[in-house]
Amino acid sequence: MSQWQQVGRTGQANIDRLGRILVGLFHQLALFAIGATIVWSAVFSFWGMASKGHASVEDILLLFIYLELGAMVGIYFTTNHMPVRFLIYVALTALTRLLIGMANVEHIDIQAAIHTPHWGLIIVTIGVLLLAFAVLILRYASYKYPSDRGQEKYANPGKDDID
Repeated sequence: MSQWQQVGRTGQANIDRLGRILVGLFHQLALFAIGATIVWSAVFSFWGMASKGHASVEDILLLFIYLELGAMVGIYFTTNHMPVRFLIYVALTALTRLLIGMANVEHIDIQAAIHTPHWGLIIVTIGVLLLAFAVLILRYASYKYPSDRGQEKYANPGKDDID
């Protein structure tokens, strides 16, 4: 190997190391920005509820969405693994919030809806059911086929997420 080839390989290794550092720095900054945005949005929503003097079920479910998003960012920050179940939990909560909002806004009488189905309610309810089954499947799969990530904090059999 010539001297120039060795210098080229050393330079390439340094450039690769610098690239990994810059990508890691961007990754950390982006996570902090996302986390700060979630906190800001939750505080703003809570302030709106406090100024109204009351909170509806939709408002409380929105706070749960912020809580789950914050937990998801926190877990991703510490483990570098995106917990898929948390995304499904956020979707379940959002669909539940939508379902309650549809019933409130359109003043749907649930007793009358039994005899005359409201297709929007049916579709959203089916979506909730499908997401609940998805969580069940993920939980079963992580219990039956545990991750081989080793002794990481969030890698307990049966409590692990598919990434």
